[in-house]
Amino acid sequence: MQTIQILALGKCKEGYLREACREYEKRLSRYCRLQITELEPAALSQNPSEKEIAVALEKEGAELLKRAKGYCIAMCIEGKQLTSPDLAEKLEQAAQGGDSGAVTFLIGSSYGLAPAVKQRAQLRLSMSAMTFPHQLARVMLLEQIYRGYQILAGTKYHK
Repeated sequence: MQTIQILALGKCKEGYLREACREYEKRLSRYCRLQITELEPAALSQNPSEKEIAVALEKEGAELLKRAKGYCIAMCIEGKQLTSPDLAEKLEQAAQGGDSGAVTFLIGSSYGLAPAVKQRAQLRLSMSAMTFPHQLARVMLLEQIYRGYQILAGTKYHK
């Protein structure tokens, strides 16, 4: 069974979004071993300088890279936008690859991801050109992973 790991900086705080995440976690348990790890973002001052942000991103990035395994997908606004079938294909390709077919989705803090994290990733993925709250984006990502497995299973869910 494929391992899907989501490494996210920050916690999913809103109850209704946590409930949505739990629902997709339950649904995904039939298809993969899902591991969601919430990491603490680096502390920043009220109005951080560019240098302070860069240092924080590097610190966060080091923690992400230490935990990342398998095929890594960096979630970032400048990434490539895929269709749901395209994402399903990436999951399938990773499952056939090494490292038990593990896939790690990397979600940065509100300032994004360190350049080293983006370089490590085999894919930079954008959900949309629009900006979403991180918590909602996590639910959307879980839904798309679930949809990908539904596509691979040939169900009608994705239509």
